[in-house]
Amino acid sequence: MKIGVLTDPESAAGYRLAGLAVMVAADATEAQKVLARMIREDTYALIAVSPALLSDPFQAVKREMHSRDFPVLLSAPSPLAAGAGEGEDAEAYMRRLIVATMGYEIKI
Repeated sequence: MKIGVLTDPESAAGYRLAGLAVMVAADATEAQKVLARMIREDTYALIAVSPALLSDPFQAVKREMHSRDFPVLLSAPSPLAAGAGEGEDAEAYMRRLIVATMGYEIKI
């Protein structure tokens, strides 16, 4: 299973450089359709979704997630805005967010 990211076009390149499967959406309506398709593909263990696109990704695709354990949906702000004002770089922020969500560290 893969880790996927649903984000805006401006943030997509950074996630691709990290080796993640990236899907892009311009607005909330498109993001909901793309996220539903990613769930139906059944190839993702975790999908990180930009809160700028969907503030509550689970509610947006509640029907598609019915009786599914995977993928785990994670609201993850753009790395460009990550840790703004906290002195934390984007990689450290994502690492901390994944540890908090999954309970263990994965190599990014």
